[in-house]
Amino acid sequence: MTDSAQPIKVDIWSDIACPWCYIGKRKFEAGSGLFAGAGEQRGVEIEYHSFELSPDTPVDFEGNEADFLATHKGIPAEQAQQLLDRVTGIAASVGLNYDYDHLKHTNTVLAHEAVHFAKSQGKQLEMTERLLSAYFLEGRYVGDVAELAALGAEIGLDSDALTTALETHEFLAAVREDQQTAVEYGINGVPFFVIDGKYGVSGAQEAQTFAQVLEQVWRERGSVPEAVDA
Repeated sequence: MTDSAQPIKVDIWSDIACPWCYIGKRKFEAGSGLFAGAGEQRGVEIEYHSFELSPDTPVDFEGNEADFLATHKGIPAEQAQQLLDRVTGIAASVGLNYDYDHLKHTNTVLAHEAVHFAKSQGKQLEMTERLLSAYFLEGRYVGDVAELAALGAEIGLDSDALTTALETHEFLAAVREDQQTAVEYGINGVPFFVIDGKYGVSGAQEAQTFAQVLEQVWRERGSVPEAVDA
């Protein structure tokens, strides 16, 4: 396989509690699908990395999402609700039915540790999707060890091993390493996509934008000097 036919590596910094990260995930999946659909063995390899938008969030936050947003951003509750309504509409446009009435806001560091455990078992992508769905669509409590173990079991992970890893914080250092790398890259918001180690794309861009960047990287890999007529 030539270098140009190797899958394009995409590193994604994301937070389980970030609504734009789930939206961006769907848009990136659509964009990478457009890219891969062009043939010639085009492919993408994805790796997720931890980023905490609000690391000071308590595990047992009391109040709904509008309460948290109003406090966190220092805005009136009515304005916070308008922001949630807006993001709910955008999420619906990519097939995600956000349920803020039942969402349980919590600290996400344990969820990130669970994703790293899943990565060690070859199931990082599945766990990331499961946790985002559990948080935004199902009102599951992703700050709880037992709930995370149950969610892991749903995708085929050993719940006892996951429980032990979470209770001993076996993967906390890996979470912190991701966060430090984000600092070094200058990432201060998510989702953030690093494509082929050299192109940074910030935010939940449209599918076509992602497809264009991937195509640009692909063409650069396969480019050869053109012959110049004497």
